[in-house]
Amino acid sequence: MRVISGSARGRKLKTLEGMDTRPTTDRVKEGFFNIVQFDVPASRFLDLFSGSGQIGIEALSRGADYVWFNDQSKNARQIISENLNHVGFLKNAKVTSLDYKALLSNCKETFDIAYLDPPYNMGILNEALPLTAKLMSDRGIIVCEHLLSDTLPEKIEDFVLKKRYKYGKIHLSLYKKEEVI
Repeated sequence: MRVISGSARGRKLKTLEGMDTRPTTDRVKEGFFNIVQFDVPASRFLDLFSGSGQIGIEALSRGADYVWFNDQSKNARQIISENLNHVGFLKNAKVTSLDYKALLSNCKETFDIAYLDPPYNMGILNEALPLTAKLMSDRGIIVCEHLLSDTLPEKIEDFVLKKRYKYGKIHLSLYKKEEVI
């Protein structure tokens, strides 16, 4: 697994051993960053369900100011920290291993972009989306990685589903604040 673009382009990242984590494919990662490419520079980014941290590290490489990485696994937290140290982004990051509900319910920070990639087929997105929406800035974007078979709401709080992108069996669903006319 490598950083695709930006200041850390080409740098290899460590991955977690075993089957507990499913890394985002390069095709989906590249698709996501094509969608948000103009929003990433100078952004505050939440990488929820981070795994190895590759999405948030890619965001930092492409100019995000700050990324909060969270994965409930302590092993993931260790790998994320090692990867951040390897690419030199530790000072621009916060790494935690909290339950997502606890993090989202108690967080006092605001984010411009949130990437949610929970374990599939567990219904987590429908619980995490409303909590995430409350933490977003006015220019906020929420992107969810999920299976085609998952049903996500058209609207969450003041965010609406703007578009779905298909990458084989994987979908990225893009939510933005509803425009008031």
